[in-house]
Amino acid sequence: MSLTFYVPRDSAALAVGAERVAERIAQEAAIRGVSFGMVRNGSRGLFWLEPMVEVSTPAGRVAYGPVTIDDVADLFDAGFAEGAQTHPLSLGLTDEIPYLKKQERLTFARMGITDPVSVADYEAHEGYAGLRRALGLKPEEVVQQVLDSGLRGRGGAAFPAGIKWKTVMATPAAQKYIVCNADEGDSGTFSDRMTMEGDPLMLVEGMTIAGIATGATKGYVYIRSEYPHAIATMNEAIRAAEAAGFLGDNILGSGQTFWLEVRKGAGSYVCGEETALLESLEGKRGIVRAKPPLPAITGLFGQPTLINNVITFASVPLILARGAAYYRDFGVGRSRGTLPMQLAGNIKHGGLVEKAFGVTLRELLYDYGGGSASGRPIKAVQVGGPLGAYLPESQWDLPLDYEAYAAVGGTVGHGGIVVHDDTADLSRLARYAMEFCAIESCGKCTPCRIGSTRGVEVIDKIRADNKRVEHVILLRDLCNTMVHGSLCAMGGMTPFPVLSALDHFPQDFGLVVPDRKAA
Repeated sequence: MSLTFYVPRDSAALAVGAERVAERIAQEAAIRGVSFGMVRNGSRGLFWLEPMVEVSTPAGRVAYGPVTIDDVADLFDAGFAEGAQTHPLSLGLTDEIPYLKKQERLTFARMGITDPVSVADYEAHEGYAGLRRALGLKPEEVVQQVLDSGLRGRGGAAFPAGIKWKTVMATPAAQKYIVCNADEGDSGTFSDRMTMEGDPLMLVEGMTIAGIATGATKGYVYIRSEYPHAIATMNEAIRAAEAAGFLGDNILGSGQTFWLEVRKGAGSYVCGEETALLESLEGKRGIVRAKPPLPAITGLFGQPTLINNVITFASVPLILARGAAYYRDFGVGRSRGTLPMQLAGNIKHGGLVEKAFGVTLRELLYDYGGGSASGRPIKAVQVGGPLGAYLPESQWDLPLDYEAYAAVGGTVGHGGIVVHDDTADLSRLARYAMEFCAIESCGKCTPCRIGSTRGVEVIDKIRADNKRVEHVILLRDLCNTMVHGSLCAMGGMTPFPVLSALDHFPQDFGLVVPDRKAA
C-alpha cells in the first residue's frame, strides 16, 4: 500500500499549528526521498493531542501527537514513514486508542477518516447510501423512518424531528424550505463545527433527504460568522455534491430537485432561536417571532420551513441507510440514538465523545475527560450551554437523557459540558448568566430584556451582603417571571444556571448552609 499521512484541517488543529506541521512533513519527506500522499482530514476529536498526525500502515493507521514542527525530523528518524511505534509521541493504532474505542460513533463514524470534501471518499464509507434509499421510497415512508428512529432535535429543544418533518410534508405550498441552524454559539460546544469541517457531505446528504421527504427544493445552512473554516468547507462540499449529481435539478436522475447554499450570520446569539434565525435569513434584524404560526407552516418568506440543527440533519443519512430500528436500539427511554458530547472547560482531556444516551456525567468526566486539567477536585459542571444548569456531584450519576435531566431542573441541550474545579465561585458564574442574557437579548420581551438587567443588579447586591436574604427571595421571584413570561428560551432558560447555583452552592452567595449532620 502507498504511504499516506493524515494531518487534520480542523480549526482546533489549525489553531495549534497543523498547517505548519503538514508543510514540514512534506518538506522532510522530500528531503529523504520518501514517496507519499497527504490527506487533510477532519479531527478525531481528541483535542489535547492536536495536531494528531496519522500514518497508513498494513495494520491500520498509526497516530502520533501532539506533533510540533520541531518533532517532525525526529519522527522520521524513528521510522515515522513506516508507522514505527517507538517514538514518545506514538499513540499506537488509532482505532485502539481507548478514548475512541469506547465510543459509539454513529454520526461521527467517518470523522477523521475521510477527506471531508471528497465525494468518492464519502461514498466509499457508506456516504449517500441513505439518499439512494430515500429516492426509492415515498416521502411519507422517509418521514416515517425518521419518526420510528426516535430522533429528537439535537440543538437543545429535543422536539421529535419526525413530527416537524411530517408537518412540513403535509402543509401544501408552491415553495418549501429546509433550513439548517448552524449558529453554534453555546459555550463549550463544537460538534456542529466539527461536522461542517470534518464531514460536511453528511450534512448535505441529510438536508437533501429532508428536502425530498417534505417537498422542499431549496435549503440554507445558516452558519455563524465566527466559523470561517466551516463556511469555506461547506461551500466546497456543496460544489462537489453538485458536480457529482447529488444536488441540483435532477438528483441522480430521479427527477427530484434540491439546491443548497450557505448563509452567514452576523454573530448574534439569539439567532440560534429558530424564528430569530428566519428573520436574519430574510435580511431583517434577528428578533424572535411570536408563535403560532409555527415555522413548519409559516416560516421563511412565509412558506412552510423545516428547521433542524446540524447534528439532527447529520443523523438522518445513517437512519435511512441502516433503518430506523438500528438507530433506535441505541439509547434509553425516549432518548434514542447517540449524542456527540463535547468536553470543555477545566478538563484534562477535552474533546468530542459520541455515546448512546444513558452514559453518566461521571463516566464522561473521568473515564474520558481524565478529571480536571488543574488536578483539583471538580466542583460543578454546566451541561447544555450558557443557559444550562450547574450540576453538583450528587447528580453526576444520573443517566444522561432528556427526561432524567429535566426532572432535576437540568438540560442536555446541545451536549456541551463545561467543567469547573473547586476554585470556581458560582455566584460569579450566576451573575455571568444574567449578564450574558442582558447582552444577547433581542429586546422584544420585557422579562428577558429587563429581567436579566435587574438580575445582574440583584446578584451584585447579594454578593455585597446588601439585605442578602431579601434579595435572594427577590432573585428567585425574578427568575420565576423570566421562566414563565419570556417569549423564547433565551429569557426562559437564563434562570437555570442561576437557580441551580443558588440551590446547590448557597455558600458561594454567602448564605448559611444548614448542618445536616447536626440536624
